[in-house]
Amino acid sequence: METQDVFLTSDGLQSAMSQLDFLRTEGRAKVARYLHEAIESGDVIDNAAYDEAKNEQARLESRIIELEHLVAKAKLISKVRTDEITLGSVVRLSTSEGRDYCYTIVGAFEARPAAGRISNESPVGKALLGHKPGDSIMVSTPGGVKEYTVLSIE
Repeated sequence: METQDVFLTSDGLQSAMSQLDFLRTEGRAKVARYLHEAIESGDVIDNAAYDEAKNEQARLESRIIELEHLVAKAKLISKVRTDEITLGSVVRLSTSEGRDYCYTIVGAFEARPAAGRISNESPVGKALLGHKPGDSIMVSTPGGVKEYTVLSIE
């Protein structure tokens, strides 16, 4: 089994724990009702509702195990430095085309690129780590090679 650390902000850890709690309680109760209803409806052999309920139970338990491992491996992102890009940094960048971006560097679990939260494992996130304001960085992305200049770190 993979033992790689999972980097989370305190909000990300709280979100994972909330999801886990919800699935353990309400999620399991819902699946149990669904299973009970499927069993009550007749023979479990060739019963599509029963098969679907069992599949849903397997998906639920798989997600619970996934979240339990994530929480167990979680490493909190501490207060960030502002002299160098690290996990948790809020980075303002400009491109050679004159476009400006603001990204927060987070772990993969919390990444939401459309919301400006990029993973430290993404091409851009990985390339930014360790750089300082004023640095220019060339990044190979799925859309081609991009050049970024670090404007500031918060």
